[in-house]
Amino acid sequence: MHIGGLTIIEGPPPTMDEFLEQIRRRLHVVPRYRHKLAYTALDSGRPVWIDDPSFNLEYHVRHTALPAPGSWQDLQDLTARIFSQQLDRSKPLWEMWLIEGLEDNRFALITKTHHSLIDGIAGVDLATVLFDLSPDPPPLPTSGRPWQPHSEPGTAHLLAAGLAGALRTGVALAEGAMDALAHPERALTRAREAAEGVGEIIWAGLNPAPETPLNVPIGPHRRFVAVTSQLADFKTVKNAFGGTVNDVVLAVVAGALRSFLISRGRRTEGVEMRALVPVSVRTEAERDGGGNRIVVMRGPLPVYISDPLNRLRFVSSAMDGLKESKQALGAEVISGAQNFAPPTILAQASRLNFSTRLFNLIVTNVPGPQFPLYVLGREMLQAIPVAFLPENHALAIAIMSYNGQMNFGLLGDFDALPDIDVIGENIAAELATLVSLARETAPAAV
Repeated sequence: MHIGGLTIIEGPPPTMDEFLEQIRRRLHVVPRYRHKLAYTALDSGRPVWIDDPSFNLEYHVRHTALPAPGSWQDLQDLTARIFSQQLDRSKPLWEMWLIEGLEDNRFALITKTHHSLIDGIAGVDLATVLFDLSPDPPPLPTSGRPWQPHSEPGTAHLLAAGLAGALRTGVALAEGAMDALAHPERALTRAREAAEGVGEIIWAGLNPAPETPLNVPIGPHRRFVAVTSQLADFKTVKNAFGGTVNDVVLAVVAGALRSFLISRGRRTEGVEMRALVPVSVRTEAERDGGGNRIVVMRGPLPVYISDPLNRLRFVSSAMDGLKESKQALGAEVISGAQNFAPPTILAQASRLNFSTRLFNLIVTNVPGPQFPLYVLGREMLQAIPVAFLPENHALAIAIMSYNGQMNFGLLGDFDALPDIDVIGENIAAELATLVSLARETAPAAV
């Protein structure tokens, strides 16, 4: 469950020493990147984050080069190989690769971080560790002194730390109970809405996602394809036909998957695939915090609809219905319950909230900065996100907007999706079709 991204940067690459120093000077901004997981004896408590006393930046930051001439295909293949390898659970759960040899006087960075460290929204903010807002930024304040790790805690301390989170949640529950006694009508309304939300999720579970070629046993190896597009094109479609940019994204993905199924000889009549759409529940007050603060909803992918506009209208209407439903609230209730659950109950709650039977693939759309970023004075040209593959899911699609772009990262199982590039081509074709239709409906210039 590691996630990350591929970024393309203009100009010659920095030396490895320069790059390491850039990260070393800023790593205090995200102390979690020096933490590792620690487990109690017999897993009797929840795992906790502790300082890694043997932290070595040179282990986490790797250096490699593409074979000349360093083509785009070579870079995609390297990305797939890097994301095929699991992170070492005994160390801080992240890697960063500096990649030289890319054609057209460019270099690349690949980041890989376990999902437990960050979610999509926080991941954009954490890029400030490495990227600047201008080619010549003022120096950032340093931590003031070299980092010194705390010594590793003993078994008793680990058990206490694991229970502390549960106790803190218990205090919050007690405070909530006191509030309920003081304001019973308000508490009753909240409880009724929460129950309706959980009920809607359970009802959805009675209607599993359809079987498709994307839902098969998968192995450890991956394929990766990137599709670049412009955010303005998605806005052109949205402005012409209504809905949101995310509705257009889902409609484009649905059309691409329809064409993919047909190319595999599969019938699409009556088939409505389901996308797992992560939604951040991070509040503005929590914006600078780390950790995983997302819940999920199931978005419709009506591959049975042949007309692109009808497909977009269906998606937009269905997503409006989901937003008005209690599913997001129900997912948040379950997510909150997990904070107080022992490991076995947590696993059961996760299966209810994240059951792989309920969706065909992940489709996550992360809003990025709409201005250029720089690393060591060099402009970042492209940012392409990478998601992860749940069990029995051969494809995940991550989308990120950056500086006017809208880039798709397609991660697929190596054996199940030898034709993953077809899906990438279909995404580009579906978007082009919708943009053409939108421009046809635009009023003629006077």
